[in-house]
Amino acid sequence: MDVDVGARLRSIREANGLSQRELARRAGVTNGTISLIEQNHSSPSVASLRKVLQGIPMSLQEFFSQEMPPPDRIVFRSEDLTEITHELQRKSKGAIAFRQVGDARQHGLQILHETYDPGADTGRTLLQHESEEGGIIISGRMELTVEDERHILGPGDAYLFDSRRPHRFRNPFDEPCVLISACTPPYL
Repeated sequence: MDVDVGARLRSIREANGLSQRELARRAGVTNGTISLIEQNHSSPSVASLRKVLQGIPMSLQEFFSQEMPPPDRIVFRSEDLTEITHELQRKSKGAIAFRQVGDARQHGLQILHETYDPGADTGRTLLQHESEEGGIIISGRMELTVEDERHILGPGDAYLFDSRRPHRFRNPFDEPCVLISACTPPYL
């Protein structure tokens, strides 16, 4: 069965809440590369397509899979949450763990169970993305910086902001911080 690579890439990119520019940045390719592929003006090599898909992230097998998505689940037990890795985890001194509820590619909402070990930091370069996000601290404390405002949050405290505003999460404290967050459209 022939696959319309351009239409499929556009559909997957949009389902992940990514602009062409953001996908290009994440994949380390030019914005024009993404545009040409999506318009079917360029037929990417396997290596090129693999590189683009790393920005989502998605394997070639997932990309070309013709299977129907599984039926919508309603309940997710703790063991059903999906461990996801993000480039931020590799950059920080302390580990950052993200456990996702369901498949964010199938919904307009991403819900995460996040753990920031002592010393964990999303980095000095502030994050920005086309989303809105919020969360509630379950245990521990977190330093949240949004633009030039810095806040210390503890158990029961919450945050909600437009993610286009530069922001950073950091745990400079001696105990892990656990929080539940939501992001729409999905970011990770």
